[in-house]
Amino acid sequence: MEEKKFDLNSIIGFVLIFGILLYMLWQNQPTPEELAEQEKAKQEQIDAEKKEEAVKKTEDTFVTSSENFSNTSAADSVQLESLKNKLGAFAYASTLSSATDKTTEVKTDVLDLKFSNKGGYISEVKLKKFVDYDSLPIYIIKDGNAAFNINFPTTDNRILNTQDLYFQPSVTKNGENTVVSMKLKVSETKFLEYRYELKPDDYMIGFSIQSKGLANVINSSNEINLDWKLNTYRHDQSITYENRYTRLTYQYEEDKIDKLAQAGEDEETEKDVKWISYRQHFFSSILVADKPFKTVKLTSKDLVEDEEIDTVFTKQFTSKIPLSFASGELNEPLRLYFGPTDSKTLKQYGDNLEESIPFGWGIFGWINKALFIPLFSFLSSFLPYGIAIIVMTVLIKLLMSFVQYKQFLSQAKMKILKPELEAIKEKYKDNKMKAQQETMALQNKAGASPLSGCLPALIQLPVFYALFMFFPTAFALRQKSFLWADDLSSYDVIAELPFNIPLYGSHVSLFPILAAIAIFFYMKMTTGQQAMAQPTQEGMPDMAKMMKYMIYFSPLLMLFFFNQYASGLSLYYFISNLISIGIMLVIKNYIIDEDKVLAKIEVNKAKPKKQNKFQKRMADMMEQAEQQKKAQQRKK
Repeated sequence: MEEKKFDLNSIIGFVLIFGILLYMLWQNQPTPEELAEQEKAKQEQIDAEKKEEAVKKTEDTFVTSSENFSNTSAADSVQLESLKNKLGAFAYASTLSSATDKTTEVKTDVLDLKFSNKGGYISEVKLKKFVDYDSLPIYIIKDGNAAFNINFPTTDNRILNTQDLYFQPSVTKNGENTVVSMKLKVSETKFLEYRYELKPDDYMIGFSIQSKGLANVINSSNEINLDWKLNTYRHDQSITYENRYTRLTYQYEEDKIDKLAQAGEDEETEKDVKWISYRQHFFSSILVADKPFKTVKLTSKDLVEDEEIDTVFTKQFTSKIPLSFASGELNEPLRLYFGPTDSKTLKQYGDNLEESIPFGWGIFGWINKALFIPLFSFLSSFLPYGIAIIVMTVLIKLLMSFVQYKQFLSQAKMKILKPELEAIKEKYKDNKMKAQQETMALQNKAGASPLSGCLPALIQLPVFYALFMFFPTAFALRQKSFLWADDLSSYDVIAELPFNIPLYGSHVSLFPILAAIAIFFYMKMTTGQQAMAQPTQEGMPDMAKMMKYMIYFSPLLMLFFFNQYASGLSLYYFISNLISIGIMLVIKNYIIDEDKVLAKIEVNKAKPKKQNKFQKRMADMMEQAEQQKKAQQRKK
């Protein structure tokens, strides 16, 4: 009982004590005025601490800045001295704000260009209106594939390269044209300048190299060269096919055109060079001089050794061009072309730039320029490109049909004369000279010389070769589709092979197959008949057997060789041979009557045939040989 009471009293006591404490705390709490004073004092202490910290930071910064300023000034002085020792007067260019690897971008309607501060040259060229076989933009220059450098000596015995020095860029307007000036400065008034002028819708860029106030800086008494180098990018579906038409071409001595080797490595030194073309099949980089370069060293190197591995570049071109000085200063007015290898485009700039396109030499090039290019341009202006090829083929074959007529007529005559020719061969089997003499006499009287069948074929060769050169270089065909062919300037594909066949490729093209079949049947009709008509002579090759081999060899050659060629060319040969077969059938069945030909031969044989000088000389020589042979036999 006592214990419970103690517990209850203890609890009451604790409660009273706790209540008294709360009362005392409430009585002794600070007044609002006292709280305000305390808060003010606290804030003043915080502000004082911040001020002390700021002062300390300012002092530290001042000390650090002073030390850095002192160190930077010393470093700049050492660096400037080092630049002067290395670059001489051109050290000034490296102290300017432009002494960085930045580029200046300029865009026109057809070109996107970048100009590099380091070297002052065009470091990127994009052709805006074209894409490659994989629908990617066409870049002629990008990622360091080109170099444009002047190597020059200075009067203080240094050898410098502009590609290592920094140019100061500026972009201004000259009417509608954009002018980009890149200056390599010795001072604000003395410099070497690359000046580019771009027209809004033009692939040709006005370009000049000129100096001001450098007569006492550059040693112009020594040779100073401009080195222009380009690794040509691959743009076509077949790198091997594109590489075949990627070549360095140039004009020299006023109107002479020449080119470096198509494959391997080649080097040439020429005088009075007017322009240099780095042709990448359908796109070109051309440097044109207002006044011809005195002597230029040109090189070409094939970069494709294995088309499965070497898939980026096709060739490497270089030109070493000496620059001329007047009164110690440079002034070289030039032009730069970056654009399509299109005859119509290049022709508008003059200077025979279209001759950089391989139309073919001599009469073959003349046929292309005078006939096929204008004809195809006219037809393709209102017809789809594939249809234009077919129509042009029909027109050409109709124009050449008289040649086929002469060829078939000659074969018909030889076929009719074959029994008589075999009889002569049998009659004079022991006297080959006499057999040959009688054979020629019979053919002469009948007007059926074997050569009369060869001549028409020779007449067709210039046309054949001209078209062979026309289709691979026809820029208008690039990326134009027809039937299953996506690009008439490249091969068509109907099947991809899981392996590569040497000389054939890793794909199957249908147009070459169709052309090969058409050639087989055409040769079967013509070459086979000619072989039958031609008698075999002792001591001479068996022409019948050789022609039989050609019937099978020619289609195989077409099948393999043209599998990676332009499908437009294969389309032409396919249509051409189909039309030739049709013309042959018409001539054979409706125009040439063998009975009438035979009757005419008999009439000709009855007439005295006057020999020309060549025939008479040949007959006399054969007669003399026959007499000598008889004399030798009598002596024996």
